[in-house]
Amino acid sequence: MSENKDKVFSNTVINWYPGHMAKTKRLIKEHLNLIDVVYEVIDARIPYSSKIVDIDDYIGNKPKILIMTKYDLCDVTETNKWVNYYENLGYKVIKADLINNFNKQQIIDITNELMSNINNNRLEKGMNKRKTRVLVVGIPNAGKSTLINRLVGKKATSVGNKPGVTKNLNWIRINDELELLDSPGILWPKFEDQKVAYNLASLTAIKEEILPVSEVVCYILKTLHTYYPNLLKDRYGLTEIDEDFIEAFDTIGRARGCLGKGGIVDDDKVCDIVLSDIKNGLLKGITFDRYEN
Repeated sequence: MSENKDKVFSNTVINWYPGHMAKTKRLIKEHLNLIDVVYEVIDARIPYSSKIVDIDDYIGNKPKILIMTKYDLCDVTETNKWVNYYENLGYKVIKADLINNFNKQQIIDITNELMSNINNNRLEKGMNKRKTRVLVVGIPNAGKSTLINRLVGKKATSVGNKPGVTKNLNWIRINDELELLDSPGILWPKFEDQKVAYNLASLTAIKEEILPVSEVVCYILKTLHTYYPNLLKDRYGLTEIDEDFIEAFDTIGRARGCLGKGGIVDDDKVCDIVLSDIKNGLLKGITFDRYEN
């Protein structure tokens, strides 16, 4: 931790695009003729960074609903700026608290609205309404599986706080009128903006095994200091962030008992604590993406 992390931020490049992500995009294209509506799941804490930049390349012009999950964990004031931004672009946006106050009917109603032209045409021809088939897509660990389970009303998919839980495309029946096609979390081949990459890494969309973990934690602490100094103080006892983060790690480590031999702070354990706080939703009211006109 002796080096200046501000310098490291500008030199370290984060990219993660395993083979299954390219495969998933190919499979989605192959199933596209079966799809009526797309649910794009994005993390309300990073409503810009978690939006898939190349999604239109493989879902075409399918009607789409943006579902902002983890809304209970975001900075509502900042995230709502992005809600307005996307709505002004013509998106249907749903703010979703999947844990405490989930509004299933809102999603169903908007889905039916998007299907109204198709079903009205069928009714005019004397045909029954068709079952709606929805593709659920999003970055890793955005909450797709939790969303599906809440829509189903029971556990239908595996849920975890690590990216990469879902491995294949899976059809899931919600009721007689709605089926979902669940897909693995996907990213894009190259992060043009490394701030986006660090935001994704901070909110656990990228596997820790391939990350410069200490740099990601420094980025988290620096971002909290910039936007949420009171949270940084209340959670970690920090009022300032030193240039090389040595004192910051030392303060957190001693407060949380992350000590090794000789009473020396174990930096790896400090990193685990900060990342765990993010994963488990203990750092609430945060939004790392900032909207600027």
